[in-house]
Amino acid sequence: MQIRPSDMSLSAFVAGFVAVLVGFTSSVAIVFSAAQALGAGPAEISSWMWALGLGMGLCSVLPSLWLRQPVMIAWSTPGAAVLATAAAAGGFHLPEAVGAFLVSAALVTLFGVTGWFERLMGRIPMPIASALLAGVLARFGLDAFIALKSSFALVLLMLAAYLVGRRLWPRYAVPGVLLAGTAFAALQGQLHLGAVPLGLTMPVFTAPVFTLPAIVSLALPLFVVTMASQNLPGVAAIRAAGYDMPISKLITLTGLATLLLAPFGAFALNLSAITAAICMGREAHEDKNRRYMAAVACGLIYCVIGLFGAAVTGVLTAFPRELVVAIGGFALLGSIGTGLAAALKEDAHREAALITFLVTLSGLSLWGIGSAFWGVAAGALALFVQQWRPRIAA
Repeated sequence: MQIRPSDMSLSAFVAGFVAVLVGFTSSVAIVFSAAQALGAGPAEISSWMWALGLGMGLCSVLPSLWLRQPVMIAWSTPGAAVLATAAAAGGFHLPEAVGAFLVSAALVTLFGVTGWFERLMGRIPMPIASALLAGVLARFGLDAFIALKSSFALVLLMLAAYLVGRRLWPRYAVPGVLLAGTAFAALQGQLHLGAVPLGLTMPVFTAPVFTLPAIVSLALPLFVVTMASQNLPGVAAIRAAGYDMPISKLITLTGLATLLLAPFGAFALNLSAITAAICMGREAHEDKNRRYMAAVACGLIYCVIGLFGAAVTGVLTAFPRELVVAIGGFALLGSIGTGLAAALKEDAHREAALITFLVTLSGLSLWGIGSAFWGVAAGALALFVQQWRPRIAA
């Protein structure tokens, strides 16, 4: 297990950086809110960044190098939202939450070891999975153009850089967009670096406390939304990109890593979909077999975030929101197009796939479960109604 120097490329590194930029800045505030709602102070919040950064980083780098495929692990953003809401409503404290993290992680590990989740995913037709992925990613594509309302010049310049880059140097289109957007934001005084604190982040151990209310109100919802809203589209991203990964082993890895790091703040680690699409797309590298370096770069940056949480958080959050939204949307255009093409290719699955795409894109959330799950459920129901035929006895 070693890095091949010939596999390194600027486009792969930039794809990894963009994945961190989009994934981190779009949801870190939700994670902070969840930690604060549970009574975490500055030291505990820094410990959360340490545990999550190292967990995501090592679980991305090591299997990517081992498999030579881009394995992307992220924290559960909907899981953090569930924690923030449930903590405020139920008055739970950090030790009870850590106990809930461990219970949720044990359930994830169980579904990985037994192969239950992978067998369930194997029953979902490829057009439905592709539509699911396209629906998850399309929201970011829409947000990129909606950002024109608040920062017209910046987003228009980035769009122009993307179009010109795709025409002249397709492999480096996204790095060009990032460079153009960063330069413009710096000239306009929109980069707010300020005083970035330096220093290593120190982990803080919180002893778990297991209570039935916390298991019911925190652990079970955290497990459900992590599997349905994160791991489900994560597998869809892997399949849509054409990779054959040991899904059960990867799910088991995320569960075990969460079990190990939960007392320090890693509430839920899971397969990524949005950032995975960035690192698995053609923008990362034309050669599919060399895109794993994008995941390695992303994972190494996450490790740095874990070790120097406060400093790196200050740098990443200095970018204007519109820049982050635009770079994410433009970087995902190829994956959105590929997902839609695969979803609508077959006549027999086209309508069900379209329903899956629209329900997922709608952002529908019921009982704390996000639109990714309901999109698959609606598509599967449509497919069943259209194609089911009763068996006639001989």
